[in-house]
Amino acid sequence: MGVESARAFPAPGERMRVMLTGDVMLGRGIDQILPNPSPPELHEPYVRSALTYVSLAEKRSGAVPGPVAFPYVWGEALQDLDAHAPDLRIINLETAVTRSATPADKEIHYRMNPANLDVLRAAAIDCCVLANNHLLDWGPEGLLETLDVLGGAGFELAGAGRDDVEAEAPAVLPISDGTRILVYAFAFPSSGVPPSWAAGPNRPGVHFLEGHGDGAVERIAARVSRDRRPGDRVIASIHWGPNWGYDISSADRAFARRLIEQARIDVVHGHSSHHPKGIELHRGRPILYGCGDLINDYEGISGEEAYRPDLALIYLLSLDPGGACRDLEMFPYRIARFRLNRAASEEVRWLADRLDQECSRLGGRVTLEEGAGASSLRLFPSRQGSGGNQARASAPKPNPAGAKAM
Repeated sequence: MGVESARAFPAPGERMRVMLTGDVMLGRGIDQILPNPSPPELHEPYVRSALTYVSLAEKRSGAVPGPVAFPYVWGEALQDLDAHAPDLRIINLETAVTRSATPADKEIHYRMNPANLDVLRAAAIDCCVLANNHLLDWGPEGLLETLDVLGGAGFELAGAGRDDVEAEAPAVLPISDGTRILVYAFAFPSSGVPPSWAAGPNRPGVHFLEGHGDGAVERIAARVSRDRRPGDRVIASIHWGPNWGYDISSADRAFARRLIEQARIDVVHGHSSHHPKGIELHRGRPILYGCGDLINDYEGISGEEAYRPDLALIYLLSLDPGGACRDLEMFPYRIARFRLNRAASEEVRWLADRLDQECSRLGGRVTLEEGAGASSLRLFPSRQGSGGNQARASAPKPNPAGAKAM
């Protein structure tokens, strides 16, 4: 299980604390500042070197000291994780880990040199979700190398495989009392994943869902029922929806609720949005519709400042033995110089107000908790029923530098 086998787990009957994040992008500019960068050449329409993204970030935030030590990009988040000691740490890894030099036929390609794998070990990551729109940026060859490198290093993987059987299988994270966390991962076309990336018999790819219908929930429910043992907790990790905007489609919301009702999912872990979105509590189970980016090289890219994409969250969930969520705490950070820094008080208040507004539409409330340590946000159910969820997405703005965050 994972890469930190010495971690102590809760005693039987105690709550399990799980860390979840949105997209962790370790390619391009991030890869360039690590000790073993890939060749910087890019195949984007306007930006031809990954070093351009380093320059854009430095222009905005100041010099990035490269090469940096592997813990650097996690910044002050590591202190907070040590203090709160989650039992398991799960991320959506939105980067191929490969030396492949053959890009897929698309505009944006994320790649991290396998020699930089210690950047994941630095944060003691246990599980990498791979069902997303960048895993095959370097073709099937890059995907297969990613699976070999991560699996060989002891990380549990979900959502991709050498064939459909492997892609659909859950990551299995054992707990010391004999129960387990099962992580299933899926990719929707709404996040930019093409149908051609779907894993099939003898074809590597991701666990791809064409849409919300055609018996998708029923198939997931049957699979979970087959895999689940008494006491197991189950997470469904979904890459869906656009990069920008707070709107949550009625189809996504209905799908997430049905996962809880019919497939007995305990946590719906949504990602793809570049900023945090609303959270719903349904039958005591959280639905994180969009966790937002955690690590990326986008800080020098302009155009969507209204969404505050420089602000990121780490989510810490406390699950009781029956799988219900008894606490959901969020720790806010500001991305600067490719590093997670604790958000300033006014930034934390902005996040609290924004998320409270979005969560109130889904039947929840978010409060700001300030203490001697790091500030955090907490989700609570509201006595009022959930309201409507009105779209607030704005049209993309032109980016004069031609830089891309996708």
